[in-house]
Amino acid sequence: MTNTRATPQVGPNDIVRLVLELFAFVTLGIWGFLGWPLPWPGVLVGIAAPAFAILLWALFRSPKAVFTLDTFGKALIEIAVFGAAALAWWDLGLGLIGLVFAVIATISGVLTGRKELSN
Repeated sequence: MTNTRATPQVGPNDIVRLVLELFAFVTLGIWGFLGWPLPWPGVLVGIAAPAFAILLWALFRSPKAVFTLDTFGKALIEIAVFGAAALAWWDLGLGLIGLVFAVIATISGVLTGRKELSN
């Protein structure tokens, strides 16, 4: 009896992308709590910003996305989420963190886009 399921291939860029996604979601939460006055709207934005980003990612960009988009649509969602995270660091006065994050996310996104376009 043979196994008919193909095992997914997880490469180094896939691991980097997972870390980037988690970092972006955490960043948006930090920005919400620190960038806005507490308790309101800081708590609301601190919870809603990462929740909205996670929802966007789950609906359109994840490997098991609810809605199927082409490579360019996926790239737009990715740019929106990662760009928001980079701008959040800038808004908090830590632009260097945002810049480093943006550069790593861009390189990872280009590698993923090239892989998706070649398939």
